[in-house]
Amino acid sequence: MDTFQSTSEMPDQPMAAVGYAGVLRELLPIALWREDADGRIVEWSLAAQDLLGHRPEDILGRPGSAVLVPEANRRLADDLTRRVQAGETVVGTLPVRHRDGHRVVMEMWIVPAADPQGRTGALLIAVETSEVLHMRDSLVALQSLFTQSPIGLATLGPDLRFLRVNDALARMNGVPAAAHLGRRLTEVVPGVNAAALEATMRQVLERGSAVVDVRRTGRTPADPEHDRTWSCSYAPLLDGSGRRLGLIASLIDITEGQRAQLEAERARTRFALLAEAGTRIGTTLDLRQTAREIVDLLVPQLADSADVQILEAVLDPDESAASTRGVLRRLAATFPDPTAPTAKLAPGQTFRVPAGTVYERVVTEGVPLALFASDIPALITDPRAQDLRDYLATLGSARMVPLVARGTVLGAVAVTRVREREPFDEQDGVLIDELVARAALNIDNARMYTTQRQAARTLRRSLTNSALPEVPGLELTGRYLPASDHDVGGDWFDVIQLPRGRTGLVIGDVMGHGIHAAAVMGQLRTAVRTLAREDVPPARLLRSLDAVVADLGEDEMATCVYAVHDPATGGCVIARAGHPPPALAAADGTVTFLDGPAGTPLGTGGQDFRTEEVPLPPGSLLVLYTDGLIEARDRDLDEGMERLGRALGEAAQPLEELCEGILTQLLPTAPQDDVAVLLARTRAR
Repeated sequence: MDTFQSTSEMPDQPMAAVGYAGVLRELLPIALWREDADGRIVEWSLAAQDLLGHRPEDILGRPGSAVLVPEANRRLADDLTRRVQAGETVVGTLPVRHRDGHRVVMEMWIVPAADPQGRTGALLIAVETSEVLHMRDSLVALQSLFTQSPIGLATLGPDLRFLRVNDALARMNGVPAAAHLGRRLTEVVPGVNAAALEATMRQVLERGSAVVDVRRTGRTPADPEHDRTWSCSYAPLLDGSGRRLGLIASLIDITEGQRAQLEAERARTRFALLAEAGTRIGTTLDLRQTAREIVDLLVPQLADSADVQILEAVLDPDESAASTRGVLRRLAATFPDPTAPTAKLAPGQTFRVPAGTVYERVVTEGVPLALFASDIPALITDPRAQDLRDYLATLGSARMVPLVARGTVLGAVAVTRVREREPFDEQDGVLIDELVARAALNIDNARMYTTQRQAARTLRRSLTNSALPEVPGLELTGRYLPASDHDVGGDWFDVIQLPRGRTGLVIGDVMGHGIHAAAVMGQLRTAVRTLAREDVPPARLLRSLDAVVADLGEDEMATCVYAVHDPATGGCVIARAGHPPPALAAADGTVTFLDGPAGTPLGTGGQDFRTEEVPLPPGSLLVLYTDGLIEARDRDLDEGMERLGRALGEAAQPLEELCEGILTQLLPTAPQDDVAVLLARTRAR
């Protein structure tokens, strides 16, 4: 408890503040002050000064309520004062105002006490609520540590006798916790080199520094038939002043811990492999490349061989069911010995799965199977491959895992280990199954992309002609380049023979890529051909196309240029629907871009399509193109058009060479967007 400062002290004597109670003061500072019957503070402790900031010389003699009680609590304070002066002791949680103005919530005991004149005043005992909560939480944490920790814990006094032992340590030693108390380690479990451990403990007490990971080996009543090993750590137990009260011991049974460490390391390796799978599998949408990536990930980290097979019905769903049912095709494989009979198992091979085999179970039921040495020859179903079955019988273990994606079995992956390597265990199986499951999604994505790409290319070939017709008065050539080798889009061009020797020239660009864009392009191309052969004028043709695109859906959009060349007049009538302007190269090398009405893209509902009449003297070159030719990430349209104009400076050269030169100069690398180009040069009459 504290010594008080009070108004009864002589003014010429220094105010003393001594007598902090050592242990209690360190754990929980207790503020004490006394008020007389008039509510003035007549005694003030140093702990009160520490907690509330008021020095004794500043607060003694002042009304406690005015100084310490927040305004909102004055009425409550007056009521408590009356109750205390009536002889009642009050206990509660109350806010007290600090010297700097902030509130300190305190647990308070207010006790009637005589003031210096013998009247009834009050003695106030207060502790900061947060400190009480902190002490409570600390005690709870300590209690939880001792009762719930899986680590063996004990406190020992300076004489190295047990003061407290948790249940975990009692279980390790095979001795009840109560039987430890008051005894030394040499008395409780002498068979664990206890004398050497006690010497270590004395060093900790003498030096005041911890010792970590001292190994202790021996047998205890908990397991008297086997040696076990523990990791022991000791640290001095000090009070707030640094006085050594004893020591605390913590013990971990590393007999099992070492196994756990190995398992943890294996788990880290598995997690790393799963993370690696995310970056190494599915780097492309090529089906065979994805299968190769699976094999490269599994071998040699998890297996000595890996064999990826896909059902033929999945690879080629258009074939008849009878020819593909139960047929597997090997996409990728790796085997440990290139001179062994497994060298016969090469990518591209197919085989039909016989009934009742391991393959049939895995593919039909969609569940993985673990195989042991005697089961592995069953992986080979060809009766002529006895040498291969004999070789597989020398392997140690195998696992067959179905490739399942989106609820469909796509095929299977077989992995093996040689006899010199540990067989696949349960954890290996879980990891392999997870890797194959992830790979299956990538394979399915690649399969669907390949199928869609092939369908789009087939559709595009069916909708476009590879050769342009011979037409009066014009020399023609054109090119279509997809954005990559693996994609198709909605760009197209066409040349249509019209009545009276005229020619319709059209180029268009459907928004988007893939099979959908190609399908929309096909419908527009058919519509243009139908309308053109009905001799519909360019502006009205575009208005009809706008309605066609609108009927396809509100999200559809396309641009288009339609031009009609008449060799009899030597001119061309052109209408645009939001498309880049055609380029015109005169016979003298002058290049211009037509600045007629641009119109609005098809599908936006714009009906104001107008025409531009352009004379095309002999030797003139009209260039229609899509925006993929002139626009790229590293240049805008104006720069692209300028480069196209420079490329047309040699317009007199053969048309095929000129077209190749334009593409080479404007597209030095693979195009970032689909590109279509149509060149029409007027012949001499």
